[in-house]
Amino acid sequence: MRPSLVLLSARLLDPVTGRLLPETALAVSGGRISALGGDREMRALAGSATTVLDLEGAVVTPGLTDGHLHPVSGAELTHGLDLSGCADLASLREVLAREIRTLAPGAWLFGWGLDPNVFGDRPVESAALAPVLDGVPALLQLFDAHSMLASPRALELAGVDGPRTFDQAAEIVCDEAGRPTGLLLEDAACELVERAAPQPTHAERRDRLAVALRRMAAAGLTGGHAMDANGDSLALYAELEAAGELPLRLRVAPWCQPGIDEEGLRSLIALQGTGGDLWRVAGVKLFMDGTIDNGTAWLERPDCHGESTHAFWPDPEVYTRIVGALHRAGVPTATHAIGDAAVRHVLGAVEKAQAGGGGAVRHRIEHIESVPDDTPARFAELGVLASMQPTHCCDFTRADHTDNWSRRLGEERASRAWRCRDLRDAGATVVLGSDWPIAPFPPLGVMAGARHRRPTRDLTQPPHGPEQALTALEALQGMTTGPAFAAGEEHEAGRLSVGHRADLTVLADNPLTVAATDLADLPVLLTVLDGRPTHRDASL
Repeated sequence: MRPSLVLLSARLLDPVTGRLLPETALAVSGGRISALGGDREMRALAGSATTVLDLEGAVVTPGLTDGHLHPVSGAELTHGLDLSGCADLASLREVLAREIRTLAPGAWLFGWGLDPNVFGDRPVESAALAPVLDGVPALLQLFDAHSMLASPRALELAGVDGPRTFDQAAEIVCDEAGRPTGLLLEDAACELVERAAPQPTHAERRDRLAVALRRMAAAGLTGGHAMDANGDSLALYAELEAAGELPLRLRVAPWCQPGIDEEGLRSLIALQGTGGDLWRVAGVKLFMDGTIDNGTAWLERPDCHGESTHAFWPDPEVYTRIVGALHRAGVPTATHAIGDAAVRHVLGAVEKAQAGGGGAVRHRIEHIESVPDDTPARFAELGVLASMQPTHCCDFTRADHTDNWSRRLGEERASRAWRCRDLRDAGATVVLGSDWPIAPFPPLGVMAGARHRRPTRDLTQPPHGPEQALTALEALQGMTTGPAFAAGEEHEAGRLSVGHRADLTVLADNPLTVAATDLADLPVLLTVLDGRPTHRDASL
């Protein structure tokens, strides 16, 4: 069979050794790398229907994979007003007022990416935005996507006028008189108000998702580990694939929330392995805590406000039993655990699950923002993967610890932020991702952040915890061999080898030699998924 694609004059980069392969060309057949060799040899394989591209010395890596992102909810969330550029209350009020002037009477205002640092020492509450939001139904998502600020009119339309009780650690924050301040913590509380807002149609959701995925492919992504399957997510993936419009290979982990019963758990297990050629359900996503920034993480000692003192699951032992049941069923788990107590509990739950029998299952912990010295080695001992998002450290904290995250934790815990280096050195597999839409999805930016740990908007600023930086090769592995291993696909993904998937990213230069501060701007010339180009620069 003649190859469908031949790439010539390439520098082929091995993400295991960091060296360039001796071959300068490759051929693709049936979605797999079918041959490696010299230019003349590979060109001779081409037929009349073969696409032949001369890369003129560009560098080919295995396709870059985001280890943690939310495509469907992200596509919807980022459809609103981008507030991530607001640095203080004055700029936030100005941006909101400008947007409100464009709205029709009674229309809802949606915003996302709001950094709690803009409130300074003031509480995060809607009163800080009066009178700008007076009479306007508004929902402003904080950057962590675990909290939301609702305007008084939005609360009124939703019928939310006081505290509520939830099955999970969620809260409608109220003042001393029991009146909502506008701050909503965690999904259960946020959904109360979201349900009152206008909802997009299925077609609108599909189109927004398609646009977002095309942008991801243009940034060099060939795959992603999608950490939710809420609503009609799976149907949207199926529709895009059927139309030939799915440009990423997606591994989807539906949520398992507190309050789930035996039937719900059986349904999650039965869902495993379903999907299409380019997407499939593989694993389950759970939450052990919320976030440090909004006081809902689970810490071994309270933060400076006396918050972040309990788990997301009202009874953490129920979580432990569910992890054990999933393990025995051969289902890998991915648990959101940010605080030190949350991480410690998840590790203990995995240890109990492994002791209870069952086969080898690769469990993972997501985020791992601050943990004590005795924790990194436990990841390697138990074979638990560390899924981390270094750009969260870069863009939402500061080296001088004056940001909200660091102030809440205090100097000791803020100094052990995102311990990527310590986890690697302890023998853990570190998988890198963006957590989009929490942080931007371009993978080169994620890899750069893992290396320089500086604010993306101002790379002249000092790094936060430079001793925790990864090398250029380790950062590349975090988005190639790491995700492949996490998915149990190391024998067919993550390397440039004959028989491996033809998921490829082509860059203008070698990402291992480009300076960390320049890496995010390195041009992506070609992205190939399953042997099919999903992005092609005009220069090729």
